[in-house]
Amino acid sequence: QVRLAESGGGSVQTGGSLSLSCLVSGLDPTTSCTAWFRGGEGKERVGVAAIDKNGDTTYSNSAKGRFTISKDNVKNTVDLQMNDLRPGDSAKYYCAAVTCSRYYIVGRDGTDARNYRYWGQGIQVDVSS
Repeated sequence: QVRLAESGGGSVQTGGSLSLSCLVSGLDPTTSCTAWFRGGEGKERVGVAAIDKNGDTTYSNSAKGRFTISKDNVKNTVDLQMNDLRPGDSAKYYCAAVTCSRYYIVGRDGTDARNYRYWGQGIQVDVSS
């Protein structure tokens, strides 16, 4: 059974930093592709960053230069380091994963929610001005 568990959310002021972690169980980290999405109440989930089985990454325009996605194949975790946070970053953040297909290209597919099969419950991030 695949399970994704997010941790590390919370509240921070503008300009602050937070680190999110996604613990993945039931998937081989050497063959899985993982991403972070965010969505407000009743809003669609928007891709923030993704990392493929080889460690190649992609970011949304809003995340570039501020967020860093990384993975630890030993711990089977995928982290999202978020710096210079802004009120617009406030949302529920979701970890998503899938066993990478041979057609998956992280730069093209990484931030499309339709490409992921497994999802965590989400964790709240609030940034105050």
